[in-house]
Amino acid sequence: MKPIDILQAIKQRRSIHNFKEEVVEEAILKEIFTYGSYAPTHYMKEPWNIKLFQKEGKQALVDAIIASYQRIGMLKADDDPKTQKMIASMREFLLRIPQHALIYFEKEEDPVRYEEEYAAVCAFIQNAQLAAWEYGVGMLWTITPYMHDEGFVKDIGLDSKRMKVAAVMQIGYPKRVPMDRGRTRIEEKMEIISE
Repeated sequence: MKPIDILQAIKQRRSIHNFKEEVVEEAILKEIFTYGSYAPTHYMKEPWNIKLFQKEGKQALVDAIIASYQRIGMLKADDDPKTQKMIASMREFLLRIPQHALIYFEKEEDPVRYEEEYAAVCAFIQNAQLAAWEYGVGMLWTITPYMHDEGFVKDIGLDSKRMKVAAVMQIGYPKRVPMDRGRTRIEEKMEIISE
């Protein structure tokens, strides 16, 4: 493997929306998430945990997502042909994604500690995305309404009182890489106070 050029990876990485059907090998994913684990973490708690859904295992995740969307009112729960067509389309789309990594952490009662843990998990996710890019693997970091549904959290085997879902990463080899849309000049975002 060639060494990672971190500055190039930061600028070239893209959120991927279209994946090839090929599943990313587990050994590569372990490498990617190992790089992710070098994120800054308060008190070396390493709060991140991963549930990786792939192959037939994706069905349970997709069922939980659809049930959640029906529970929270984003999808109807009836036999109307339009509803059934929408559900079938959503199911097909989600199952076509090679892998889904659900990233979660144990909740902290103290709000400052909670923010520290969430920040560490976000840094873990970004590290993983950058490492993945070097392996030719694309990711899409998603934060969706079902993640806040206690029923969804229970359906995927977690205790919603103890655990918080931080993100669901869609993973696969890119079918298409979006163009660089640039970024706002940092001078427009940075205030320098010298005195």
